[in-house]
This record gives sequence, C-alpha cells and structure tokens, in this order.
Amino acid sequence: MLKSLHISNYALISELDINFEEGFSVITGETGAGKSIILGALSLILGQRADSKSIKIDADKCIIEAEFDISKYKHLDTFFTQNELDNEGNSCLIRRELTNTGKSRAFINDTPVSLNIIKDLSNRLIDIHSQHENLLLSNTAYQLEVVDTIAQNATSYISYQQSYTNWKKLQQELKQLQKTADKQSSDIDYIQFQFQTLTDAKLFENEQEELEVEQDTLSHSEEIKSELLKAYQLLENEQMSLPLLKESIAALSRIKSYIPSGDDWYERLQSVLIELKDISAEMISFEERVEFNPTRLEIVENRLSELFTLQKKYKVLTVSELIALRNEFDKKLQRIDSFDEELEKMTKDLQNAENKLSIDAKLLTESRLKAVKPIEEFLVEQLTKLGMPNIQFQVAISPLHDFTENGIDEVQFLFSANKNRPVQPVNQIASGGEVSRLMLAIKSLMANKADLPSIIFDEIDTGVSGEIAHRMAEIMQTMSAGMQVITITHLPQIAAKGAQHYRVYKDESADITQTHIQRLTSAERINELAQMLSGKNITEAALKNAQELLANN
Repeated sequence: MLKSLHISNYALISELDINFEEGFSVITGETGAGKSIILGALSLILGQRADSKSIKIDADKCIIEAEFDISKYKHLDTFFTQNELDNEGNSCLIRRELTNTGKSRAFINDTPVSLNIIKDLSNRLIDIHSQHENLLLSNTAYQLEVVDTIAQNATSYISYQQSYTNWKKLQQELKQLQKTADKQSSDIDYIQFQFQTLTDAKLFENEQEELEVEQDTLSHSEEIKSELLKAYQLLENEQMSLPLLKESIAALSRIKSYIPSGDDWYERLQSVLIELKDISAEMISFEERVEFNPTRLEIVENRLSELFTLQKKYKVLTVSELIALRNEFDKKLQRIDSFDEELEKMTKDLQNAENKLSIDAKLLTESRLKAVKPIEEFLVEQLTKLGMPNIQFQVAISPLHDFTENGIDEVQFLFSANKNRPVQPVNQIASGGEVSRLMLAIKSLMANKADLPSIIFDEIDTGVSGEIAHRMAEIMQTMSAGMQVITITHLPQIAAKGAQHYRVYKDESADITQTHIQRLTSAERINELAQMLSGKNITEAALKNAQELLANN
C-alpha cells in the first residue's frame, strides 16, 4: 500500500508530505485547488514521462518520492532479484527527480533505474483510475484484459504467446526461404555458368605468384645465364675467392695452435669456404637449367592473362578470391538442390507449430468462456445495487478469423439499462453516469483477482449523485477490506464513507499561490462535508446533514 508521498517544487507545490493509511481514504477540495496536481505528481512515480514545465517557477529541481508497504507482497521478491535491486522486505521507496534543464532520473530504493523498470514495478503496486480511463470500456483490448484477469489464465496466456511467437517466426523464415529459393532457382543458369567458368579455369593457391616468377626468369633467361656463369667463374678462378680462401685456411692451420683465437678463426674460415662452395654449385646448377624457351614463356603469359581477365571480370585482386567465389557458387548450387527438402521440412515445422498454437488458443478460449458467467453475475448484482434494476450485461466472445498475439477471441461487453432495449456495445449505449458505475463495478471485480495493493479513483463518481453515490461509496468500502482505496471526490455521500479524509486547498495569502493538503479531524470533516452540501455559506441544515452522514458510516 501507499504509505507516504513527498512532493517538492512541483507545479504549485513547494513542499508537501502526506501519510496514508490502510482501508478507504477520501480526498476532497474545491475545483482548481490542486487535486489533479497531486495526482500528476504521483503519476510520475508510475513512470509517466516528465515535463520540465512541471517544475515550480524559480526552482531548479523537483522531487517526488513515494513509499510503499510491500510486507504482504512477497511475490515481488522475484522482481527485485531479476532487476538487481535492493529489497528491504517491508517497504519500497520510488523517487523521481526532474531538473529545469529537462533531465529526469528515477530511483528504486536509491538505485538508479530506467522508466520502464519503474513502470513495471508501480503497475504491480498501484492503479490510478482517472476520468479519461472510462473511455477504456469502449476498447475491446481492455475488455479482453478484464476477462483474462478474472479467468486467472496467466499460465495459459504465456504458453499461447510463446507458441504464437514461434509460429510467427517460422512463418517469416518459411517466407524468406521461399523467396530465396525462387530467386536462386531463377538464377540457376547464371550461377551454374559462373561456377563452371571458374571450375574450368583449374585455379589453385599461389599459382599467380609462381607464374609471375617463372615469367621473369624466362623473359631474362639469356641475361641470367650470362651473369650466373660469370659469377661462377670468378669464384672458381685460381686468382679469385675460393683458391685464395683455401690458402688462407692452410696458412692459419699451421699457426692456429699458437694463437688464442686461432681455432675460432680457422673454423669460421672453413664455414665461409663451405658456404661459397654451396653458392657456387647452386648458381652453376641453376644456370644449366635456365634456357631460352619462347614456347613456355607464351604458355605462362597466356595463363597470367587468363587469370588477370578473370580477376577483372569478378572484381577481385587475387586467385584466392577467385577460388572463394568458385566455392560460393558451388554452395549456392548445392543449396538450390536442397531447397525442396528444406521447404518441406520447414512447412512441416510450421504445421506442427500451428497445431500447438491451436491447442493453446483453445485452452485460452475455454478459460475465458468459464469466466463469462461469474463476470456477468457479479456486474449485474453490483449495477443493480447502483440503481440499475433493469440492467442487462453480457460478455460476448466470438472467434476471430486468424490468430492474434492475444488469442483467437474477440471480446465485447454488451449493455442495456432498460427492459425494452436490447443489449448493445457499451460505447454505443451507456451514458456518462452509467459508464462510471460500470467502471467502478469492473474495478471492484478485478480487485478481487489482481492482487494489487492500492487503487486511486479520480472522480469515478462523475454523473451520479444522491443514493447512487452512497452505494458507490459502499462498494469502495468493501473493496478497501482487501486493499487500500483512495478516492478523489466531489460528492459528500462518498467523502463521508472514508476512514480517513484529506482536504486539498490553495493558499493565496503570500506572494505566490501554493497547494496544500491536510488530514481532517472529525470536526473539520463535518465542516468540509457541510460545505460540499451547501457551498461556502454553511447552513445549520448542512451541518446537521454532514453529522448524520458521518454518523451513518
């Protein structure tokens, strides 16, 4: 339940603190006193989008903070765990801060959170029913929500939605596969041609690099042979490197035992001799293999030209990329060959998913149909008490032509307040006062099933008066036995029923107008009710009437 509300620098409120109690509380005040301001501030706690214009003039920041008693709602522990929030067990603090620069922050138990998280939690803690929500009665989605709440079919509903999500996903995948199959099947000749072209080219890795090296060798064969032979002859010439190196080694061998570094020099010169001999042998061997071969050069150049042509055609730079393209074309051809099999399997999967969806939809429909009679009986009973002796109310559930995310049922509330008038959709026949009474009855019905700690009614008594107002108050009193009920009202018959009574008023004595709220004592309640009955000029009759109203409650 809502334990307290703190408002700072919001609209006409500088500082306001309200403590609430269990049971049935009423809030009254003249039109324009600021009841809607308090409700607006509380709406921010419920995750409503903030507007920097709501900040009190000349203030830098406004703060709205609400404390809830959640000691009886242990099922909320899961919410705190899933969102990694501190859980004090008995109470929960929700705070919104708004700066005049437009920045907004939200907190749960002093931990920063997103608006979505605040909205998720607050929807489990409190329901604010404002006047415009009466329009929900014309919304079939809301009517379906009412039926599902009474049906207590959350498990069936979740199962259906999972099946629906899977069914839609498979539908999309099958559609995409068919689209791909159709496109690639139409392109099969093109793909086959490209694959065959690259396959016939007999490509292999590093071929281009090897051919380019061979081309260079063949193109310069005479020059290569001449220079290699010259280099070999210089190495082998008796007056050149190798003979002289051999003599150096022989000389060193005769004296190396007398020199500290002699052995090291000797070994190093031996290594150089071996290396030069190897180089000399490799050069003369390569020279002997090199030959001027115009035929082979032509073959190499033609192959390179073929590779360059393919690279240009397919807009790539290497043979590796050509091979990757060839493999990709091969995969596409194999995929086309397997499309029929894939389509058959996916079609079967989709049919199985639809069968499962049909079963879940049927279970959901059955749960809703079972809820129809209890809803009709409860609402007829309540509306009869609320001054509609000839009330007719029906919940019509009809099948839709296709699955929707909420099932295959269309729900419509049918209503008539007169004997000689057939039932029609609520939005086509009910007056403002009738809608108010119907909405209260529905909220009363849902309160028994929703496990909601608190509900606030904002002038749900619109369009009613007298004895009907008294009976509406009795319904709210009954609701308050299982939850906290707070009602904003202009009717003394309802205000008198509250266990606690708060008055909202404006203070214009200072330089600025400010909104305040006070909890009324018994004597103050009498005056407030008398004023609601007779206006500012309170009469003795009004005072007496106010006393009687309180005495009867």
